[in-house]
Amino acid sequence: MTRVPEVLFVCVHNAGRSQMAAALLQHHALGRVTVRSAGSEPADQVNPAAAQALAEWGLDIAAEVPTKLSTADVERSDVVITMGCGDTCPVFPGKRYEDWPLDDPAGQGVDAVRPIRDEIDRRIRSLLAELLDA
Repeated sequence: MTRVPEVLFVCVHNAGRSQMAAALLQHHALGRVTVRSAGSEPADQVNPAAAQALAEWGLDIAAEVPTKLSTADVERSDVVITMGCGDTCPVFPGKRYEDWPLDDPAGQGVDAVRPIRDEIDRRIRSLLAELLDA
């Protein structure tokens, strides 16, 4: 049996983009990938518009709790993806690092968040295909 790849999504507040990305990857991966998300300055709660945009697709992130980024999170991940928010992560050899330049859903209504959700979903599907073909 091959090892399950581990992906970490990082955004400063871990309340919008990284939470949506984690939920979408968990949904599409069906247990074939370990998924985490974190941020350097976690918010008190998930962005309500991000939660609403995912709820439209039957995914519930409303009860998720933004998490503080740790060096251990990065160290045990195979792929580390920042969400275009300027957050930085410790760098370890042998890890794959990507930055996805995405609009910030903070302070936006659900109409503005839907295109962000859709772009994250497109990127997630591509990432998953790469991870499972490797």
